[in-house]
Amino acid sequence: MIGATGTPQDLTPASPGGDVTLVEGASFCVSDSTGDMRPDRPHGVFFQDTRVVSGWQLLLDDEPLQPLSVAVPEPFSAVFTTRAAPRPGQADATLVVQRRRMAADGLREDVVVRNHGTEPAGITLHLSVEADFADLFDVKEGRVARRAPVQRSGQGEDLVLGVARGGRRRGVRVHGQGATALPGALVWRVVVPAHGEWSTTVEVLPSTEDGEVGTSFPLDRPVEAAAPARRMRDRRRASPDVECEDPVLAQALQRSVLDLGALRIADPRRPGADVVAAGAPWFMALFGRDSLLTSWLALPFDPGLALGTLQTLADHQGRRVDPMSEEEPGRILHEVRLGVDADRALGGSSVYYGSVDATPLFVVVLDEVARWGAPLEEVRALLPAADRALEWVERYGDLDGDGFVEYRRKTDRGLLNQGWKDSSDSISFSDGRLAEGPIALVEVQAYVYAALTARAHLASLVGDEAGARGWEEKAERFRRAVDEAFWMPGRGCYALALDGRKEQVDALASNQGHCLWAGLPDPDKAAQVAQHLLSPAMFSGWGIRTLASTEARYNPVSYHNGSVWPHDNALAVAGLVRYGHVEAAQRVATGLLAASASTGGRLPELFCGFDRAESPVPVPYPTSCSPQAWAAATPIGLLTALLRLRVCAPHGRVESDPVLPASWGGVRVSGLAAGEERIDVDGDGLRPVREPAASAG
Repeated sequence: MIGATGTPQDLTPASPGGDVTLVEGASFCVSDSTGDMRPDRPHGVFFQDTRVVSGWQLLLDDEPLQPLSVAVPEPFSAVFTTRAAPRPGQADATLVVQRRRMAADGLREDVVVRNHGTEPAGITLHLSVEADFADLFDVKEGRVARRAPVQRSGQGEDLVLGVARGGRRRGVRVHGQGATALPGALVWRVVVPAHGEWSTTVEVLPSTEDGEVGTSFPLDRPVEAAAPARRMRDRRRASPDVECEDPVLAQALQRSVLDLGALRIADPRRPGADVVAAGAPWFMALFGRDSLLTSWLALPFDPGLALGTLQTLADHQGRRVDPMSEEEPGRILHEVRLGVDADRALGGSSVYYGSVDATPLFVVVLDEVARWGAPLEEVRALLPAADRALEWVERYGDLDGDGFVEYRRKTDRGLLNQGWKDSSDSISFSDGRLAEGPIALVEVQAYVYAALTARAHLASLVGDEAGARGWEEKAERFRRAVDEAFWMPGRGCYALALDGRKEQVDALASNQGHCLWAGLPDPDKAAQVAQHLLSPAMFSGWGIRTLASTEARYNPVSYHNGSVWPHDNALAVAGLVRYGHVEAAQRVATGLLAASASTGGRLPELFCGFDRAESPVPVPYPTSCSPQAWAAATPIGLLTALLRLRVCAPHGRVESDPVLPASWGGVRVSGLAAGEERIDVDGDGLRPVREPAASAG
């Protein structure tokens, strides 16, 4: 349980207005604040990357409902409270309609009409339903085009819609209790007693060529007994207990646990090995980089998530050379897509490998999992995948033989930029010129250095001391080479990248914060990097900008050229703490937590880079994902970084030297699992608890 001292433990945030997103596993739903969904907006019910419901409007006597409030008690559930227009001859509305919606592998919506009038109300409810079975990204980008006819039929209480396209079938059955189904709607004609109520339930049940998906919320049992609700309760119980005097920190941590639980998805080939989807609404799929960094940030609270992520990514590790999908032996995937139009995804296939950083990050996270006490046999089983990843770094990652890892897409179907800043204009010189490939990003080199040092430590864990020394020596040679090629003495910072001509891409960007996280710089260079990160050009007061305001392409409302990304900041905070720049780390962490307070504790994927002095609240980025995985994990990452936890369970090392901000007040974390040991930690340090830890999973 996570909470602030003296405050309620339940988290029931009210929607701030606008669209409402519900998410559970790989399914999600987006609607307006009445609960309706419009096909001309990025609304709908989405299942396996396909919009199975595109239009959903509830009318009472042919009139739309008026929104009153929205509550979101769980990431997968919302309660929309609305009212109908006044009854004939009445000045005030007397009919209140409440829609309790639950999303998971489809949808269930319980509708209750309450009559506060003195006479029975004869009403007609009309639920119009549309389905275009559009690809997720076509919806996101507003370019939905009808590509195949949608079949519609009304059968008793069921409205059935379906489409066949590209050898794949998608369908949906919308069942309304007591309704009359028409080809495009469900209709109820009822009388609601005076001071009484009437209710019904509507279910949305998607189907594929393998058949209809079973309901996640059966009508014959309480909602609280449904699988999504049980899983959420289990995850809350499994999380460490956190007591916080600061209600803002408590709210952010509680929201982290809820959102990370809602974003978990399973690979059907590996039951029980959960991974985390990148974010709702547009990235409800496995992403290599996102899933790895998210699981690293959340690892102290959820070690099983990181292990499941590694195992699933190893199952999908590249085996062959395919220029279209950019698959190569040893490479870790960029993303997986499951939609009916998967052939239109990146690389033209359901799995795309065009990521330059996921592969070394795989090795880094494997070592961290081992340090936190994952079973040694599980770690050993993943060592061959780690070695294949490092072979990819040397053989395929180094495109021009200079010893660094570069990227250049293989076809025009791939991503132009393949680091975490993957928008087309994100890698530029200080004067605004775009870099041309092949491009070697500085943070990717830092990840490679971290991967080499991680492999050395993994070798020591399995008794290979000679191998450990070899990896350490290789890591140090690589570190010196990066320093020589990327450091800019005149600016006192690392270049963002090297371009295809080996010219330093000299823009001042946040990527170098990742170098601190990886432990790449020597202390003198780290101090200069820290000074840049906290300078007025980079630190907005809410967080570190992706690009300094002094650079030609700086734009506070861009995706990667001046915005603030929480996960980017979380890695920088961990790096600042690593090098002893405590005050700088505290400034960034408290700025981010203050930003979370404006959004109910939920940090978005990113927000705009306007200075805090200009705006009393952070300015939202228009298409930011929320919830988004590595943003959800950021509060956990901030807390564990400032607790200065240093853990290597196999070597019996568990240490903490906290540097928590004074504004957070008292903080105590109980029940962290470090191998076979449970530990408690507070602002004064460790409080060991000698009891067996629950197994990861």
